[in-house]
This record gives sequence, structure tokens and C-alpha cells, in this order.
Amino acid sequence: MVVDSIRQMTVEEYFAFDEASEYKNEYIDGEVYPMTGGTASHAEIMLNVGFALGLRLRGGDFHFYSSAMRIRVSPARYLYPDLSVVCGEPELDERAINLFNPTLVAEVTSPATANKDRGFKRDLYQSISSLQVYIIIDQFKAQVEVDSRLDDSWQTKEYADLDAIIPLPALGCDLPLAEIYHGIQFEAGESASAAK
Repeated sequence: MVVDSIRQMTVEEYFAFDEASEYKNEYIDGEVYPMTGGTASHAEIMLNVGFALGLRLRGGDFHFYSSAMRIRVSPARYLYPDLSVVCGEPELDERAINLFNPTLVAEVTSPATANKDRGFKRDLYQSISSLQVYIIIDQFKAQVEVDSRLDDSWQTKEYADLDAIIPLPALGCDLPLAEIYHGIQFEAGESASAAK
């Protein structure tokens, strides 16, 4: 049985627990949070995003990581985003398990994670000094929130139309919503690819 959190675990204990676990676990200030499995749409959306960005950034100094890469937010906070991108040389621990300097982080929401993704996880990601873009993608409708760093503050914009194009100046490219949601069936029965 998966519990919501396991209290009073040290960072070292968390690392050992997480590596031995059948599922990924996030760590916030001594508490371990098991991560739930994703849906087919969740997985497809993340592959779409990775593919779209990969095509645009190929040949540049960019590194892409799936949800298997753990992000070190601080010495007592570790998260597993759905996708992360580093512009330049990645900073990793000696075992290449923890990434320290993401430029972009993306999360696909689910009913169980939407509030966390838009709440405390947003705050945690935005505390990473290297982070320039945080993307929150709704898997049930064509809606994407993009937080962009502007000097010492953050600006949030929402995109809610398959014709919308997200500018990503930190990466030097744009990301169309139609490509994020390509092949995804929404509740109305219309897929993103059919709508184009």
C-alpha cells in the first residue's frame, strides 16, 4: 500500500530508499512522497514536449532529461519533474543521479497533483537559481501555464488554444500547443491533431 508520506527520514536514508523502491519518491524537508503512475495521455504529452523541443534545439548546447532524473532543489528537497532541460553544461552529483541546474522544468497535471504543481512545487522550482521557465500542462484540456523568470520576479501566462504558440526566449525557440497535444483525445472526443 502506498502512503501519502513517510516522516522523519534523513537525506541519506531517502537516497537509499528511493533507489531501492519500485517507484519514484520525492523528498521535502524530511518527508518522502511516493509518486503515482501516470496515464497514457500524461506519457504521450511529455514525449510530445520532449520531441518538439528536441527538434528545435538540436545542435545546440542543450540536455534533455525525462522524469527519471531527480532535481536537487536544496540540500533537503528533491523532486522528479516530468521533463527538464539544461542550457549549457549540466551540473550533476558524482553519480549523475541529481541535477542541480535545470533551465526549464515541465509538469503534466493530474487530478491528484494539480494543486501541488500549481502551489508548493511551483514555489520550490522557482527557488532554483538556474531555472528560467516552469511549464504546467493540463492533460485533460488544451491549457498550459508558463512561468518565466524576469530578473528577480516571475511572470505567469496562460495559453488555452491549440493555435497558441508559447514563446520560450530562455531556450531561443517557441512551442506550439498543437504539438504538445498532438494525438491527445480530449473529453469532447476531438484530438489535438484532428483540430488542426
